[in-house]
Amino acid sequence: MKHILSIVLIVVLFTACSGNKNTDSVDTVITEGDLEKMKSKRDQVLKSYDSIGKILGTLEVAISEKDTLKRLPLVTSFKVKDTLFNHFIDIQGDVDTKENIIIYPEYSGTLTHIYVKEGQNVSKGQLLAKIDDGGLANQLAQMKTQYELAKTTFERQERLWNQKIGSEIQYLQAKASMEGLENSVKQMQSQLGKTNIRAPFSGTIDEIITDQGQVVSPGANQLMRVVSLKNMYVKASVPETYLGTIKRGTYVNVAFPSLGQQIDGKVRQVGNFINPNNRTFEIEIAIPNKEQLIKPNLVANLEINDYKKEGALVIPDNVVQENALGQKFVYLIPDVKNSETKVIKTQVDLGLAYGGYVEVLNGIKDGDVIVKDGAITMRDGLTVKVK
Repeated sequence: MKHILSIVLIVVLFTACSGNKNTDSVDTVITEGDLEKMKSKRDQVLKSYDSIGKILGTLEVAISEKDTLKRLPLVTSFKVKDTLFNHFIDIQGDVDTKENIIIYPEYSGTLTHIYVKEGQNVSKGQLLAKIDDGGLANQLAQMKTQYELAKTTFERQERLWNQKIGSEIQYLQAKASMEGLENSVKQMQSQLGKTNIRAPFSGTIDEIITDQGQVVSPGANQLMRVVSLKNMYVKASVPETYLGTIKRGTYVNVAFPSLGQQIDGKVRQVGNFINPNNRTFEIEIAIPNKEQLIKPNLVANLEINDYKKEGALVIPDNVVQENALGQKFVYLIPDVKNSETKVIKTQVDLGLAYGGYVEVLNGIKDGDVIVKDGAITMRDGLTVKVK
């Protein structure tokens, strides 16, 4: 008994002294901000952890030899089974639409009429506003009259030419005159058409920016904003490290915190350009919007399924221990039929982790049973009581 008390006293003193020293030292290293020193300090702490674990193990053996009541550590178990493992990355994105534009005038003049109101639904090609044409309509009417005369003259000259009457030069002059006036009429019609502001697509008048009666000019004045909430999508910037795992068709869970909604979607487009400033590439996810609650610039939280594996061995990540060398291990329960059994320390190779679970690549197999609750106090060969 005196031997046990001596060991306990040594452990307590060692822990108390080294704990204070390490705490001060850790604070100092962090304050200095030296990465190599911080890594070195971490390795020292891990080695201390291993040393304490060995001392605890020695204590457990000594106690078990003297304790007639055999108070064994109580643990719970976890049975390893192959299952479907999905790994997701969490990215924040923004809602956008291909049909969200501000309309600018293409002709200089007074904005004489605005035919729509804010919030009004409009159809593609619908007349939205009118700019004073400055007499273009009258000029067009005169050109049409001249064109009709030139056309009639040409048709008569053509009949004469087909009858071998008249000169070729008269025929060609009549034809050139008619075609020249025809082009002039088309150009004038195009110019006059620019005085009519029409909807480029079906949508909603979100905002009228310029009031009726103001003088406007191309590129200088914003007239109104037209938005369609049908062709919505989420765009997001993804780190370049995921370029090989995120492709067209990759599953994405899209959540809108403001609306309390979630939507299942797929990546419809992956960008071909890496942004040199933040080393990311762009992706797009199409979003259905039947109720039209989703608006441009709405924040979206994305869970992108970048890894999926059938028949994976998955265990809780909190059962995994690590030594000073960075090796990962778990404790196997070889005899699950008996409530009292010895555990076996087993090294494992791990893959990706998500949602509190991690994939095991090597070290255990389907059907193995490992220690779950109580794993942090285990040591190789320790007799435990399995709950």
